[in-house]
Amino acid sequence: MPIALPVLNCNGSIVIGAGVLPGSPHPAAGATMKVQFASQPDTAIRLQARLVDKGSLPADLEPVVRAGAEAARFTGKTGQVFESFVERGGAVVRLALVGAGDPADAGRLAALERAGAALAAKYRASGEKRLALDLSGGVTAPDQAVAVLLGLRLRGWRHDAYRTSLPDEQKATLEETVVTGAPEGTEAAWAVEACIAEGVEFTKRLVTEPANVIYPESFVAACQEKFAGTGAELTVLDEAAMRALGMGALLGVAQGSARPPRILAIRWNGGPAGEKPVAFVGKGVTFDTGGISIKPAAGMEDMKWDMGGAGAVAGAMLALVLRKARANVVGVCGLVENMPDGNAQRPGDVVTTMSGKTVEVINTDAEGRLVLCDALTWTQKTFEPTTIVDLATLTGAILISLGHEHAGMFTNNDDLAAKLDAAGKATGDTLWRFPLGPAYDKMIESPIADMKNVGPRYGGSITAAQFLQRYIENGTPWAHLDIAGTVWTDKPGATWERGASGFGVRLLDRFVRDTCEG
Repeated sequence: MPIALPVLNCNGSIVIGAGVLPGSPHPAAGATMKVQFASQPDTAIRLQARLVDKGSLPADLEPVVRAGAEAARFTGKTGQVFESFVERGGAVVRLALVGAGDPADAGRLAALERAGAALAAKYRASGEKRLALDLSGGVTAPDQAVAVLLGLRLRGWRHDAYRTSLPDEQKATLEETVVTGAPEGTEAAWAVEACIAEGVEFTKRLVTEPANVIYPESFVAACQEKFAGTGAELTVLDEAAMRALGMGALLGVAQGSARPPRILAIRWNGGPAGEKPVAFVGKGVTFDTGGISIKPAAGMEDMKWDMGGAGAVAGAMLALVLRKARANVVGVCGLVENMPDGNAQRPGDVVTTMSGKTVEVINTDAEGRLVLCDALTWTQKTFEPTTIVDLATLTGAILISLGHEHAGMFTNNDDLAAKLDAAGKATGDTLWRFPLGPAYDKMIESPIADMKNVGPRYGGSITAAQFLQRYIENGTPWAHLDIAGTVWTDKPGATWERGASGFGVRLLDRFVRDTCEG
């Protein structure tokens, strides 16, 4: 039976127990690129850009530009940029040609994203505030035009809120892109895709903020602010409510921190009335010291992004809500801070989860699965979802296996695996499936409790997934995505600056489009 919850239908939120503390800091927003559409080029804009297919310099280019491009060996390869200065209408124009690759290649949309991203990377801090982008001759359909704009906007996002002494030449200046020559239907298509961009940017913002700004209460406050007036229903559980529900695993992680834990549920009912939702569940450890099993000091600052799974769920829900997805979806975030004070959970402690199963805590740094197991149980009992996908920066072992190129996928359902894999390939949030099985399950057996929270050294990502699988009820189709290697990167990617990648938002949105709205 589902747990009965009061529902607020006026676009606000309900808090079961105590509310968010007044004065909780809200994260500062990063810069967002504005996109405008025009029927005619704006000749007053000094920075102008055109797409160029591989091996196809436009015939109407000024001879000096053509000669310069050929001398610079510009061929229109994907993401290649050539800049020239020409006189047009008595003014000097800064003209950029950006390579869109071979239009016959199967990865055309990805190449166009990279073309837009290349423009953002080169001109974001160029001193120019506006970019005139001519898409005539470079794209043939709205989805192609939108791909360019999405790459431009995502790559243009940067969080400079705390950088008070940047030299002028490093400050982001590009604020607006004026688009001409786009195929009919592009503006309507972009209105939808811009919602996805906003979701990705929200995730990047949450993941980028330091742990003294984003912690369980302020994560909730940021979401309450962002979802206000959207039609989403927000439910918040405080510590007392979780204790009453018997969430001993999640509370065990939280007990060493002065920051109280929260569970946040964001529900969107855009599908048929009464139809059970798809559920996304995110690990939200807003800072992870490892607890008593403390991590080495070097690199610990990176553990502010251990809430990347919850960040991805919040961003994906924002995208779905803003674009009014025709689906019933709920996103649940388990939010805690893992700290090593005198009240912290100890190795060897036994906790009782909401499901009634007991866990021997061998390593307090394997805390994410303890947070997720209670969040998964509550999600199933409250919302009775048809499908569950959880996202978590769960194991360092997944980086050893996959590096930063793919997230690990573990699932009890082949059809769900195929759909998630297809969504990953379509969006660039790529996944690689790992096995599950009884042999791995035996590795987390405990002599004094129902299970341990860690197994032996080898197969660490798999045994973590096996742990979570024990909390999936009634054979519900479920997938666990270990995104530890993909939410944060030390080098720029196709559509992100170094740092938060926004991984997972586009993946989940595409999964909903293909599975619930197709």
